[in-house]
Amino acid sequence: KAAMNLGMNVIVLDVNAGAWKLETERGVIMDGDKSEHLLEAIPVMGCYCDLIGVRSFAGLTDREYDYAETVINQFIKYSGRPVFAMESATVHPLQAFADLITITENTPHRGAGGLQKAGGLPKVVLTWAPHCRALPQAVPNSFAEWMNAADVDFVVTHPEGYELDPKFVGNARVEYDQMKALEGADFVYAKNWSCPGITNPADYGKILSKDMSWTVDAAHMAVTNNGKFMHCLPVRRGLIVTDDVIESPNSLVIPEAANREISATVVIKRMLESL
Repeated sequence: KAAMNLGMNVIVLDVNAGAWKLETERGVIMDGDKSEHLLEAIPVMGCYCDLIGVRSFAGLTDREYDYAETVINQFIKYSGRPVFAMESATVHPLQAFADLITITENTPHRGAGGLQKAGGLPKVVLTWAPHCRALPQAVPNSFAEWMNAADVDFVVTHPEGYELDPKFVGNARVEYDQMKALEGADFVYAKNWSCPGITNPADYGKILSKDMSWTVDAAHMAVTNNGKFMHCLPVRRGLIVTDDVIESPNSLVIPEAANREISATVVIKRMLESL
């Protein structure tokens, strides 16, 4: 949609569903269900396109492989085209950009630019929430990275063992008491992620907790500063958030989703201008 806004023709390729499977590892004997290697597929895609947007997910079994961004880095190296991430193994910058746009739009400004509200910087809390599946850390990684670069008071809260990679969490305050972290929050960003394997690499990609007390409900939001609820969607109700919170006037999930089109449009436009 973002590309079409700019008058571009778009080819959508779902590698594992709409086409044959692609091999990503070097030095393998391709006698299984993968009929083409990424090292041939990538330059062929480059022949047909001016830009390539890549969406690939973490396997959550090999931390070194995932955090090396093996797949998207092969696109960057071998496509001969500008590449942007629509989500990769460890980051989702377009989502974080949309999140920042949403926070900016919903923060009372004072003075020339910036995110300052009356009384100081807006408090943004990233809170872990339970989930039935092991999910990657891409969204929380990027959200933390972007919030650290923004003019906000940023706090991350999660159970012990869910510590994000320090290169993303940066200087953010980490609080293991969720209710304490949420006190006075202007924005509450709920997201599940599996164990990043920082304190124990053997736990990488595992579900260490399904503690339902972390589900964001009215009691959690009651300790905030009339806080706005955020989530990247899709969201599992009753696990991440209760119905009353996501349907409340303070829920920003729909305009946040709409801003994904804006963030992608801006990035693609800037990339086209640089060609």
